Amino acid sequence: MSGTTPEIGTIDWQDLTVPDAGQVRDFYAAGSGRSVAGICHARGVNADLPAQWLLYLTVADLDASLAACRGRGGQVLAGPKTMGGARYAVIQDPAGAVAALYQSAP
Repeated sequence: MSGTTPEIGTIDWQDLTVPDAGQVRDFYAAGSGRSVAGICHARGVNADLPAQWLLYLTVADLDASLAACRGRGGQVLAGPKTMGGARYAVIQDPAGAVAALYQSAP
């Protein structure tokens, strides 16, 4: 993630999980040269993530947010998973759009 404490309700990070992260990374590296997103291999804990740009929306309570997602007609596609001390899950809204909900480490 960005390395700073994210504000609840903001997009803190974005990444793309694909089979050949090196090739895709090189495609995007021609930009500014600074890290603004992650390009990840679709394997291990990332094997079930969709090959699309994934926005990480910061939430105060991941479990409560996942319950609210389900209660409003959304689905949890992957997770919850841990990343350091933080937790995240990939959700899909009723229209089919995908995003990740991210709760920073305490």
